[in-house]
Amino acid sequence: MGVRRVWTGNEACAEAAIAAGMRFFAGYPITPASEIAEVLARRLPEVGGSFIQMEDEIASIGAVIGASMAGAKSMTATSGPGFSLMQENLGFAAMAEVPCVVVDVQRVGPSSGVATHPAQGDVMQARWGTHGDHPVVALAPWSSRETYDVTVKAFNISERFRLPVVILSDAMVGHMSEDMEVPGSLEIVERPRPGVPPEEYQPYRAAGDGVPPMASFGDGYTWYTTGIVHDDTGFPCTGHPPTIDRAIRRLNSKVTEDVAMYEEYWLEDAEAVIVAYGSVARWALAAVKGLRAEGCRVGLFRPVILWPFPARELAGALGRAALAVVPEMNLGQILGEVERAAPKDVRVVGVNRVDSRMISIQEIAGVVKEACSS
Repeated sequence: MGVRRVWTGNEACAEAAIAAGMRFFAGYPITPASEIAEVLARRLPEVGGSFIQMEDEIASIGAVIGASMAGAKSMTATSGPGFSLMQENLGFAAMAEVPCVVVDVQRVGPSSGVATHPAQGDVMQARWGTHGDHPVVALAPWSSRETYDVTVKAFNISERFRLPVVILSDAMVGHMSEDMEVPGSLEIVERPRPGVPPEEYQPYRAAGDGVPPMASFGDGYTWYTTGIVHDDTGFPCTGHPPTIDRAIRRLNSKVTEDVAMYEEYWLEDAEAVIVAYGSVARWALAAVKGLRAEGCRVGLFRPVILWPFPARELAGALGRAALAVVPEMNLGQILGEVERAAPKDVRVVGVNRVDSRMISIQEIAGVVKEACSS
């Protein structure tokens, strides 16, 4: 039995990270994510952890990666501009297979944009912000309670697969206070550790699941790490194309399909399906309820995980539908993924706002009605 708290999404994120075992945070203040750092500056010393305010976001992600290599579950939190500055090091973490969690509380952009209002403009930055083919996991919560659950899940995925995981919150979810029950028990995943003595350890020799066991710096294991493509020993293999090919393909195939997270509402007889995520999904669900009350056969598919995009699950959800409506606080970043996943006879329509205001229930319902009648 858990206890009840009234937390914002940012407060829930900070508390969940501690519950997941996170003991190192490095960050730089930025609206609308700063409350995560404020809570952790107070709470981490209480549980034996470390908090550092760095000089900028590049240094923040660098410190987070270093702490993880030394064995600590680690995290940083930022918003769009800071997330951009972290991209090169996120590529390093993907190549060096260093687990860490990055929280991006999205605001209107590009550049400084509108710092205090919500947006969903970093969806593609989370997927393709760093260069090269690389694995990505990104999660988009719609409430304080789900922010708590998603943060724990982010650490579990990051540790299990040894890669950076991104939480794509937004200013609405991050700043909205909600009553929630804090879970009394949690499933916590720890990173795979070496099962061989130091003299036999090769830091990038993957087990059958494609994930190599990870020693910590200082444990007595020799571990050479680099952002250059490397072989099992960790040393560069840039003159051997088959090893390069094998290494990059392994990085991109180690995340398994069981990470898919999504919810479905009234899809059994749905002729139109709204596909929405993050805070927008709250208004989409309200629109579905209102349309149902009017006799419209409408359902909701809500992906909690955006990357890898649950294309197969969405295709199944659209099985009986002729229409998919995709409301987003951007100009259509998930719309293209829905078009790729949808059967050819399903029409896909976007509802987009980038003026710093939320998409209303009436806007979503109106587009569904108009599209259904045309």
